[in-house]
Parts: sequence; C-alpha cells; structure tokens
Amino acid sequence: MPKTINNKNNTILITGGAGFIGSNFIEYVLEKNSKIVFVNLDKLTYAADKTNLRSVAEKENYYFIEGDICDRELVEKLFNKYKFKGVIHFAAESHVDNSIKNPGEFIETNISGTYNLLDVAKNFWMNGPNQAKEEYKKARFHHISTDEVYGSLGETGLFTEQTPYAPNSPYSASKAASDFIVRSYFHTYGMNVVTTNCSNNYGPKQHNEKLIPTIIRKAISGEPIPIYGDGKNVRDWLYVLDHCKGIELVFKNGRTGETYNIGGRNERDNLYIVDTICSILDKNKPAEQSYKKQITFVKDRPGHDFRYAIDASKIEKELGWKADENFETGIKKTIEWYLKKYKN
Repeated sequence: MPKTINNKNNTILITGGAGFIGSNFIEYVLEKNSKIVFVNLDKLTYAADKTNLRSVAEKENYYFIEGDICDRELVEKLFNKYKFKGVIHFAAESHVDNSIKNPGEFIETNISGTYNLLDVAKNFWMNGPNQAKEEYKKARFHHISTDEVYGSLGETGLFTEQTPYAPNSPYSASKAASDFIVRSYFHTYGMNVVTTNCSNNYGPKQHNEKLIPTIIRKAISGEPIPIYGDGKNVRDWLYVLDHCKGIELVFKNGRTGETYNIGGRNERDNLYIVDTICSILDKNKPAEQSYKKQITFVKDRPGHDFRYAIDASKIEKELGWKADENFETGIKKTIEWYLKKYKN
C-alpha cells in the first residue's frame, strides 16, 4: 500500500540522497526526526545506489523519487505536491577524474541543476525580493559544497570562509559557480540560504572509485594499489557521520546567507592513508605478505591540487560542532564496513 503524505508535517527535499554523503545523512536525520517528512530526489547515476537506503525505505516519513534536478517541470511538480519547507542539496557530479574527461556533465548538473532548484524554491517560497510568503518564512535552502573551490594550499595555512575562490578542475569550478549562484539569491532576493564547504569525506557507502574504497578493494583482491604521483598530496579527512551532524546543525541553526566550513582537522597525505589501511588489513585480514607490497605509484592526474585543509573554527564556535572521530578511529570503522561489503 503506497504511503500518503501529511502536509501538516514539515517536508524537506533532499537531492542526491542515494549517494555517499546524502544516504548517510538521510539515515542519520530519519533516526532523529520522526515528525519531519524527507523526500529524496535522485537521478540514480553510477555514483548513487538505492541499496544505501534499504534501512529506511519503508519508513513512513521517507519517500524516494527517481528524477533529475535539471528537469524543471519535475522539480516544480514536486514543490507543488509536497510543499517543501526546506531543501538540502547534495546532488552533484563529484569525481575530479571524470570532470577532466567529461566536463559538460559537471556544468549541467552542478551549475544548471543548482540554479533550477534555487529558482523553483525562490518562486515557491517568496512573493518577491525580501518578501517570503507567510507559511514559508522559515523555509531554507542548504547548499552542500566542497573545499576544492578554494584551490590548492602550500605546506602551511588553512582554508577559511574568507579564502578567495581559485578552483583548479572542471569539477571544483562547477561547484564554485554553484556556490556563487546560491550567494546571489541571498543578496539579490533575500532568500534564506546557507552553504557548507566540507573537506574530504570518508566512511561507509562511498563509491568504489574513491581513494579509500579503492585501496581496500584492490588490497584484498591482490591487485596493485594505485597511488597518484609520489603520494605526498595532503587532504583533511572528515568522517561522514561527523559531516552529517554538521550539516544538520547548519540547516537548523546557521545564520542566513552564511557559509560554514566543515573540516575534520585530520590532515594526512596519501602515503599515510595507504600505509595505515594496509597495516590494519595486515592485522585483521592477513595475507601471505604485507598488503604494502601491492602499493604502486601511477602517473599523476592533470592539475592535481597539492593540499587542502579547513579551518572549522566558525562552525565550532558559532554552532558548537566538533568532529567526534579522528582519522585513526574513523578509518577502523570504515575498513570494517568495507570488508563486510566486499565479502558479499
């Protein structure tokens, strides 16, 4: 029997909720918010997986709709049907290597798709610039972005919310453009928007092509473990559940028009990442020789940023957020999850 919507409840649109971060977020917020209805709109591209949401599929306050944020007619129909009082916008093409090969898809989804959602929400929630409709005065659009919009750091320094944008890949350029569109809807129309820029996420449900799942998968299958260049590229690693907690805090309590950087304060280079994972696997799933013997250095990708690192002081001080996991605790949980996945 199909579920029926109760429009007396607050209903929130989540885009891209079958992807890595979105699916973790939906599981997290559904557990905490039984009186809010969440509608997940996802195109189910290669990076999405409906099985990520098996645990919540039957919940009364969760609805899944397969569709494209670039389909304006669909987005308008959904707003009219569900009367959304919030949008949390995860949907994006996000793999840098793919953006180098096929930038057009990134421009379409990340820029045009974001504009589409924003504009429909603005028209639905507002009578005109700085005039929110009475029933939508608290309606908010939360845009999920990345630290890659800031470009590359040298060996010192941190990205803050004031760091000038300097994207270096088609992916990060498309995300930077979408950030600016969101900003413009606040400054031009007075729309209630917030943006979060996060550092590298890791944890359960990440797509197989990403660095950490690739290391684990290749290691246990006995294949070479590919590491770009000399492996010295540095990232600030954020456990996905910590990110989800930060997103919820900003969506509920962040100041309108503001940007909040969410970072784990866990800078590690790729050599450390692969070495740590191999050491844990050597202990938990020993092979004939150390998995470290499988590490192989491959040609670096074009425009590979050297270092990203986020200063999360603003969200820590204003909203009381902090990462619960450091990399060493989070990676153990992550490996455990993937070993179960790849066993099946």
